[in-house]
Amino acid sequence: MTSNLLLDNLAENPPTQGLGNRNTPTTHSGKNKVVRSIVVLAVITIVSLAAYLLLSMPGWKDENDQLTYTISRSNLRVTVTEQGTLESSENTKIKCKVRGTNTIIWVIEGGKYVNPGDELVRLDTLALDEAISERTKYAHLTRSSSERLKANVIRAELAIDEYLKGRYLSEVVTLEKELAVAQSTLRANEDQVAFTIKQVKRGFANRLELEIQETALTQARQAVEMKLREIQVLEDFTKKEELATLNGDLQAARARYAAEYERSLADASRRDRAVEELKHCVVKANRSGLVIYPSAAQWKSAPDIEAGATVHKDQVMLLMPNLNKMQVKVGIHESVVDRLKLGLPAIVTLTNETLDAKVSSIATVTKPAGWWTGNVVKYDTIIELDKSDGLKPGMSAEVEIILAEHKDVLTIPVAAVVQSESGDACWVKTGGQIQKRVLELGDSNNVFIVVQAGLREGEMVILNPLAHIDEAQAEALKPRKKDGAETDNALEEKPDQEKPAAKPAASSPLATVN
Repeated sequence: MTSNLLLDNLAENPPTQGLGNRNTPTTHSGKNKVVRSIVVLAVITIVSLAAYLLLSMPGWKDENDQLTYTISRSNLRVTVTEQGTLESSENTKIKCKVRGTNTIIWVIEGGKYVNPGDELVRLDTLALDEAISERTKYAHLTRSSSERLKANVIRAELAIDEYLKGRYLSEVVTLEKELAVAQSTLRANEDQVAFTIKQVKRGFANRLELEIQETALTQARQAVEMKLREIQVLEDFTKKEELATLNGDLQAARARYAAEYERSLADASRRDRAVEELKHCVVKANRSGLVIYPSAAQWKSAPDIEAGATVHKDQVMLLMPNLNKMQVKVGIHESVVDRLKLGLPAIVTLTNETLDAKVSSIATVTKPAGWWTGNVVKYDTIIELDKSDGLKPGMSAEVEIILAEHKDVLTIPVAAVVQSESGDACWVKTGGQIQKRVLELGDSNNVFIVVQAGLREGEMVILNPLAHIDEAQAEALKPRKKDGAETDNALEEKPDQEKPAAKPAASSPLATVN
């Protein structure tokens, strides 16, 4: 009878937390029917086990088909439990140092211990080998062209000195020589004309001879003027034009040489970079330790690190964790995260041992929620472990964070409390009579609630009063009030509708009672 009553209680008041919320889509397929049957059997098994455990605890009695509980003092621990995996808080990241997309042709098996110099990853080198060959050819060609243009620059620089100290001076000397000859001819013609004039006056020469000599004198004067003008043109124009041309050729040669020189440097740099990257195609360990693969984000399609996979520059290919600094990262639901504080104690349960730990970090921003998280909003929380031998990354861990410890307090089962418009209440069995008690409740772990006022130790409370006490049913059916006014009278107008189930006075994660 007691087990049946407890099963009825659990059926009418299903726990809101602890077993989790499962939204199983309803279909007509045979596969879903099998899954539904398995879930039902699992729930029945859990309920039966819970009934056995509850009835085996001290304080539970079955009197006149009414399941009761005797109020007593006990320790109440409020915890939140999440699943996670071990990881290191200090990892040496082995990154890809080769540009572009590279194919892995071999990678060491994850979980192995390595020594300095051991090979970890080998990348395909075909593309780099071709790049080195091509860049080496271009580097030689551009260097040859650069040296040829450098010689042209030197030749252009020498051409200026050649002109100023050679051709220009030679032209000046030639013109001055020709000017001196013309001046000498001019003076000779002037003397001859003067002598002929005297001869004409004396009658020894005729006028025709004088005209011929005067014509020669005019030509000699013109020759002198022409040489003077040629010298002036050389100084004022020809020299400047030639220098401008030569300087322009020099600047153009320098520009061509600079461009080709930079090109040769670029080709040489590309060749040297390819040669250096070729060395990084074989990745070796720089220290001894454990080697593991990095975990890809669940909502990303990041490729696994395996033979045939591709990696890009700066992508983390392997990790070498520090096994002396281990931690567990868990996601804490948004309804509980406000209760977390740095330094809270935690218990980490592994396969073969249980470790003491503490909360070392709480995320201020939630991680992305989506189909990969079941649209559940959680905050990343880091649980720091003390140094312990045998810990390895990837080990499964159950983390139980202790949110509160209540020592020697009065507790009441959640199933004995009814919420109504007048507050939280329970029904006490005293001297064969049942009385309603208004309660002042505190913290809860979804199984028991701390009683701050309204009950005394040793009193006996009725479990699941909605199933046995009419007054409890009436209290539950009363409409709730907001701001002193009734918001809905539907329950009073429809008394035949299904009775609401009793709810716990406080909501918090599932915990244990000591």
